[in-house]
Amino acid sequence: MRGDLMIVATRSMQDYAERVCHQLETFPDFYAHGHNRNFRGKLKALKFADGEMEVEVHTSLRGKDVFLFGTSGRNADGISTDEAKMELYHAVDALKRSQAGRITLLEPYCSSSRSDRTTRRNSVGFFMHYKTLVSLGVDHIITYQLHSDKSKTAVDPSVCSIDDVPTIVLLKEYISDQFIKTTDILKNHVRKNWIFCSVDAGGESVARKYAQAFGTPLMIAHKQRNYSKANTVESINLLSDTEIAGKEVWIVDDMIDTGGSIYTLIKEMRKRQVGKVNIAIIHPVFSDPAIERLTELHEEGLLDKLVVVDTVQCQDSLRVRMPFLHVVSSARLSAEIIMRLHEEKSLSPFFDPFDAWNYLSSLKLLF
Repeated sequence: MRGDLMIVATRSMQDYAERVCHQLETFPDFYAHGHNRNFRGKLKALKFADGEMEVEVHTSLRGKDVFLFGTSGRNADGISTDEAKMELYHAVDALKRSQAGRITLLEPYCSSSRSDRTTRRNSVGFFMHYKTLVSLGVDHIITYQLHSDKSKTAVDPSVCSIDDVPTIVLLKEYISDQFIKTTDILKNHVRKNWIFCSVDAGGESVARKYAQAFGTPLMIAHKQRNYSKANTVESINLLSDTEIAGKEVWIVDDMIDTGGSIYTLIKEMRKRQVGKVNIAIIHPVFSDPAIERLTELHEEGLLDKLVVVDTVQCQDSLRVRMPFLHVVSSARLSAEIIMRLHEEKSLSPFFDPFDAWNYLSSLKLLF
């Protein structure tokens, strides 16, 4: 039996957590089920003169079902990755010392998952991150699309469970709502003129899921990297059994970091005389010089739309700078996950495959 619900957040995710709380309050049966109306908790980060940190809990958490939002991605306060990660660790320790009944971490973008492989003499960031969280007392981790499925093999389910929710459904729904709208357009235009393309061979499974969901052809990009230098792509080959000239291409991936791969890929596509080029990704990491590269592509008429999820904060200034950017909110998804976990219900509905035809057909029935 879980205790009363409580939601708290580190500084990097306070705005996001507030939006999630607002979504929870809009659920018709939330208060009807007798849930605690005062479910917002407060954390305060303190820094000493020498740079050391502490996190204080300003809410009683004894025996409560605590959901902690935290991220080390880009945020409105400009908190660095290292500082945000350290604040997260301090927050978990503070929650545990406050005798929280259960601690669930919601980390929509887990930056540590970029470091998920070992050779002979290198650290593995995701393993270190997970081990630290578990040793401090986290019981359950919720993420939205880890960089690689193999990251989850580092998690011992007997100690701490993890659910990597496939947030691409939010992107597929948004594309259907905003750019397709009807089954007629899906059948007569999208399936004849759209192609979904991976950024590299490793992203084939993601691109294939998009192609299957919308009933379109699939294209795979194979990139040749310069392994002597990080984030560097030398060349890209396009693999497709469909003529791509004049087609509308959607490049899909889990994230954009520096944008080097996508920049090179779009330049190559234009040599093949494709029509429109759009991008759909989950995590808008946008490390320098990604914004400059994407803006350049748009201004040159090479990039039409960029659709992302708000797992990494996109401030208003960024949206002004990139008017072609579409940001899909995941706040309601987070609220639904919290509600289901708090009520000990299954998360399996969030893992169901998406079918654009069924989705658009069901929308028609609502009117």
